[in-house]
Amino acid sequence: MRMKLLKVTLMLGAVAGLVSCSIDMPKETQSSFETMVVKKSDIEQPYKFSAKMKGRNDVTITPQVSGQLMKICVVEGQRVNAGQTLFVIDSRNAQLELEAAKANLQAAMAQENSAKLEYESNKNLFDKKIVSSYMLSNSENTYKQAQASVAQARAAVNRAKVNLGFCTIKAPVTGVIGEIAVRGGDQVSPMTQLTMLSGNTTMDAEFSLTESMIEEMVQADVSSDEKQNYIANLPEATFVMKNGTEYPIKGRVTSLTGVVNAATGSLTCKASFPNPDGQLYSGIQGSVVMTFTEKDVIVVPMNAVVRLQDKSLVYKVKPDNTATAVAVTTADTGNGKDFIVTSGLNVGDRIVTTGANNVTEGQQVIFPNEPKVEK
Repeated sequence: MRMKLLKVTLMLGAVAGLVSCSIDMPKETQSSFETMVVKKSDIEQPYKFSAKMKGRNDVTITPQVSGQLMKICVVEGQRVNAGQTLFVIDSRNAQLELEAAKANLQAAMAQENSAKLEYESNKNLFDKKIVSSYMLSNSENTYKQAQASVAQARAAVNRAKVNLGFCTIKAPVTGVIGEIAVRGGDQVSPMTQLTMLSGNTTMDAEFSLTESMIEEMVQADVSSDEKQNYIANLPEATFVMKNGTEYPIKGRVTSLTGVVNAATGSLTCKASFPNPDGQLYSGIQGSVVMTFTEKDVIVVPMNAVVRLQDKSLVYKVKPDNTATAVAVTTADTGNGKDFIVTSGLNVGDRIVTTGANNVTEGQQVIFPNEPKVEK
């Protein structure tokens, strides 16, 4: 019994001690919110387009004549200049054909000379009324036939020279050698692809623009000059490789098809990039980035938009300083900080920014300043 009384006494003493010490209980604090007034402004919005790089002068190298491939003068990936020898085909048959054509030309020229002499002789005799006009006409026709034979023989010589030249395959443009699909000793023909030569001094990045972005270009009455002016006024393009590396030289859009792809609803474009150091290669993929200026749009910070399943909500502050949810539609600006609001808000609306994720419907978000206590 004494023990129970002792415990009660101790508990009462502890309570009394707490009361006498005047310990402050934690007060309820108001949540911190930040707001902003909606207004319109201009914003630069980057657009990314998947692109594939291609040399402006990519050329498929194939032989013009058939024969055995005697020599390969380049290696894959080698940079070559226009006119540089790439492959050599066995030229012995072509050389024999040239010699035969030259011999035929000599024979034709000899026949021409004989026909010419006969024609001139008959002409003199006709003037003296020794031979008939029939004989004169006959000799004249023979002379003309001989002249035609010479022309044909001379053409055959030129053709044989061309075929002989085809046995040495030279680079038509300056560029980089692609994969070489043949080996020395192979039998090749005009159907054989030897390699691909990428003329990479200027590279074209092929990509697509949506119809909505260039709807003025699909009008039937747009003239060629207006189209060129539109292309010239497009912003500069940046090529970003798949690993995130940005190519240091800017490009420009140089061509734009006038036909919309029915399947994708887009137009094919080409942006040209100078490639003086050969850093770009045909076939590499990446993104073309172009920055367009969106004028007179509503821009809000990302933290003001609350995602709820498939909806985007913004908390608008009512006159009584409480918040109410408003559904909005947004577009990404691409800068990682802001959204463009296309519907749901009006200029002059006040919305919650910082703390929007913690707001509940009808919650007070703006608090009057507490009066200062004079000491």
